[in-house]
Amino acid sequence: MKNNKLIPLSVPNLSLDILENIKESIETGWVSTGGRFINEFEEKIAEYVGVDKAISTQSGTAGLHLALKVLDVSDNDEVIVPTLTFIAAVNPVKYVGAEPIFMDCDETLNMDMDKLEIFLSDECDFIDNKTINKKTRKHIKALIIVHVFGNPANMDKLMHLASEFNLKIVEDATEALGSFFLDGKFKGKHCGTIGDIGVYSFNANKIITTGGGGMIVSNDLTLLDKANFLGVQAKTDSLYFVHDEIGYNYRMTNIQAAFGKSQIDKLEEFVATKISNYNLYKEKLAEIDGLRLLSFRDDCRCNHWFYSVIVDSSKYGMTRDQLLNKLIDNNVQSRPVWRLIHKQKPYLQCRAFRIEKALFYEESLLNIPCSSNLLEEDLERVIQILDGKEMI
Repeated sequence: MKNNKLIPLSVPNLSLDILENIKESIETGWVSTGGRFINEFEEKIAEYVGVDKAISTQSGTAGLHLALKVLDVSDNDEVIVPTLTFIAAVNPVKYVGAEPIFMDCDETLNMDMDKLEIFLSDECDFIDNKTINKKTRKHIKALIIVHVFGNPANMDKLMHLASEFNLKIVEDATEALGSFFLDGKFKGKHCGTIGDIGVYSFNANKIITTGGGGMIVSNDLTLLDKANFLGVQAKTDSLYFVHDEIGYNYRMTNIQAAFGKSQIDKLEEFVATKISNYNLYKEKLAEIDGLRLLSFRDDCRCNHWFYSVIVDSSKYGMTRDQLLNKLIDNNVQSRPVWRLIHKQKPYLQCRAFRIEKALFYEESLLNIPCSSNLLEEDLERVIQILDGKEMI
């Protein structure tokens, strides 16, 4: 009999031990933006990634918005961003009134540092300790680096360029909790803890979840305190409700943090399972002509959040989209990589610098099921479909 069970792309790995925390939140009435689980979850994240303090937020996107705000990015500024990423990494640039400049990716899917260096050297002037775009004459104040699918970007070179061109670095580590460097200048450092400010996400498809929510980290406690202040409506006096600035309702709830406190304790177990499942895929897909599983860096401990298959249609016998539809028809969730952001309607007029490799991945990359609670029989079924041994 044909197996019609749905195999999802990426879903939470939850267990009933979370219920004790949820029960306490309900019984005490601390279900909103106050309660002990918020502080405890923040402390656990800070300890895990090796920083002194972390600030929880409503979402990863809210965290990125606050990060740009506290770095004083605003109107007439520009921010360098990747084109190959989820659009939530770029939209906050517009929230603060700045303009993005889009960069290409390298073979890790992360920002191409060689092209970044060419852009900064050839397309910009460095005047009064500011990087000025020759075409627009605007100040390029910051850069958002995304560690795509949990594969760390080249932070050694990025931080060198950031120092040379005086750029503030926002690390979008929303997909990279659990990824850290094993070698180089930043050996032992977690993604999100190297730039000026870093952001994590706990959306339902992330490696650990709070149902929603995010976290901001930084080695600069002044930035964190400012982000915390703005995220609670910029309340200067909480008793008399005095607000000296425009703030935001970006607080995490105690219910969310109750989930997170339980989930963070299982993160290493989830990473181990992700790595094991990835290695099984890698072994099996190596036998299928025309399919290649995208590698993770071997000089990093990567969380292996998402698995990416590159489809060579001339060898495989079908296009990426034909394979996508085949998986869907067999009740297996899959997705292409994001549509490149510089091609999206809100960003068509923005500068995009020598985008080439990202175009290839946009057409050929497919994400396959990667949940940390996948059963071996689920993995085998996905592999059979990829190998043409199971059809509807």
